Amino acid sequence: MREIGIMEVGGFKVGHAQDAAAGTGCTVVLCDEMSNAGLDVRGGGPASRESQILNPLMNADGVNAVLLSGGSAFGLDAAGGVQKYLEERNIGFETGVVRVPLVSQSCVFDLGVGSKDVRPDAAMAYRACENASYDRPEEGNVGVGTGCTVGKLRGMGRAMKSGFGCYAVQAGPYKVGALVAVNALGDVYDTDGRMIAGLLNKEESCLSNTLAELFSDLDAIPLPSGNTTIGVVVTNAHLVKAQLCKVAGMAHNGYARAIRPVHTTADGDSIYALSTGKLPGDVNVVGAMAAYAMERAIVRAVNTSESAYGFKCMKEL
Repeated sequence: MREIGIMEVGGFKVGHAQDAAAGTGCTVVLCDEMSNAGLDVRGGGPASRESQILNPLMNADGVNAVLLSGGSAFGLDAAGGVQKYLEERNIGFETGVVRVPLVSQSCVFDLGVGSKDVRPDAAMAYRACENASYDRPEEGNVGVGTGCTVGKLRGMGRAMKSGFGCYAVQAGPYKVGALVAVNALGDVYDTDGRMIAGLLNKEESCLSNTLAELFSDLDAIPLPSGNTTIGVVVTNAHLVKAQLCKVAGMAHNGYARAIRPVHTTADGDSIYALSTGKLPGDVNVVGAMAAYAMERAIVRAVNTSESAYGFKCMKEL
């Protein structure tokens, strides 16, 4: 297995838009054709739109786009901008009356960064669609990653800056990529198991450890709710919706390797999986590759972030 560029997977474009002053933004994945899709939600506090259509029992097989945004539940209005962009181009599910663009969306909670009164809206998401391209997307403090932070067990005063990251791999003919916005309650670890970002000590001079502090103060810590890591897995393998739900579930192993703790009631951790190719695929191979790519995308989200809004980035420590 070797690393490839995320856009080598093929079949989609990525676009960012953000309000840097307000500390929020959004990132859209636009499928070249309606793509089979699945979803797995592990966190206890998700903010999502058109998620139920990705249940294998539902009629729709896929989506035209996935939107990742800030703004918590307030940001869910932003998907309307993606729908408008697609409708203007006659893209969507044919109903016999009109084509209805199918756009799934998940949001991170970034209201504690920048301005709590400014959230991604339809106009911002429309700009993200206009900005979408087949070029490798920017990472770090862009799009949905603009207001992302990690290590929030003791509140925002001891949190660190995170952002948006992506990574892709190829094994034989199979290509799998991951795109992720890391806004976790917990700490982030690299592939060697070394903590690289998260909860700072009281002096904000070096890293503490979320799990250690959580276990040492079992009854006294109400978990802050301003979190959630959201991501998208893309593959050139042709898989059906039920298989893609399994791939999304396996990709959560990448979350578990890189974020500790993860999938708490204070996170809304979600992963979408998109099949953008026609290559006959094996769900277990693709799922294992997805977990590998997602773990490394999370690390890149931290490595590429810059200090902002009073939050230190990894490079500062």
